[in-house]
Amino acid sequence: MHFFYTLLGSCVIAAVVGFVSERTGFTRNGILPSIIICIGGAMLFFFVGTMFRIGFGSPGMNAVVASVGALVIVPTHYRNR
Repeated sequence: MHFFYTLLGSCVIAAVVGFVSERTGFTRNGILPSIIICIGGAMLFFFVGTMFRIGFGSPGMNAVVASVGALVIVPTHYRNR
């Protein structure tokens, strides 16, 4: 049960990071795409971190770092296409 609550909390934190980054002007993707990118990055990092036992401390910090990392990597990777 701990696994489910941690995953759900990571998704909620990632959604908040995506919303705040769009509102502050850090990204210009749109609110929904930013939230989707952040949730995808947080879930990917959550599962990889669970498999290989890597992370930045707490699951909340992992979600924030993974969300910001996904926001930086994904839009810049597809911008020139």
